[in-house]
Amino acid sequence: MATERPFRLLKRDLFGTVTLAEGPAGPVVVRDTRGARPWTGWLARRLADREARALRAAADVPGVPRLVSWDGRVLMRSWIEGRPMQAARPRDPGYFREAMGIIRRLHRAGLVHNDCGKEPNWLVLPDGRPALIDFQLAWAPRRRNRLFRLLAREDLRHALKHKRYYCADQLTARERGLLETPAWPSRLWMATGKRAYLFVTRRLLGWADREGAGDRHL
Repeated sequence: MATERPFRLLKRDLFGTVTLAEGPAGPVVVRDTRGARPWTGWLARRLADREARALRAAADVPGVPRLVSWDGRVLMRSWIEGRPMQAARPRDPGYFREAMGIIRRLHRAGLVHNDCGKEPNWLVLPDGRPALIDFQLAWAPRRRNRLFRLLAREDLRHALKHKRYYCADQLTARERGLLETPAWPSRLWMATGKRAYLFVTRRLLGWADREGAGDRHL
């Protein structure tokens, strides 16, 4: 009789645990908010719920995980085999061309990712293609209003930062122009919100959100 593959812990933090497990149709990532600290449990559930709603909206977009289940406390999504960008260091312009295509498909599905600037959120698959993970900050509004369009633009701009780092000589004039003109939400965040965010998360809570910097999971 075959035994179930044991869980492998990928991450443990203020918001619970993230493990790799064997699901009915293959490996799955399990985000369990029940292990969150008492004062962060509500936020852990909110972030997981945002991820679940985003993955539902992105069900037809290639290169992103598929939602398996979400019961209000435990989220399961498909596992994507690959290496994080900062480890794989992609130099092929085609990788970034496909990455921009993933983002545009998300936008057409009515979704902004809001965390494209974090290298661990981008994977390089065994065949060299890109994949995008970690949808906890994603937003799928009912209507694509002005704020949605601004955030969608920032998704593209943040993704281009990676292209600038790994193959700057392949940037087009239009891409350089986009990189040099951040939208007002980004300017406001850098001037005010980011400082407060870092103070609360790192000074008060002792937590940093650079997921995957030393490993590879969400």
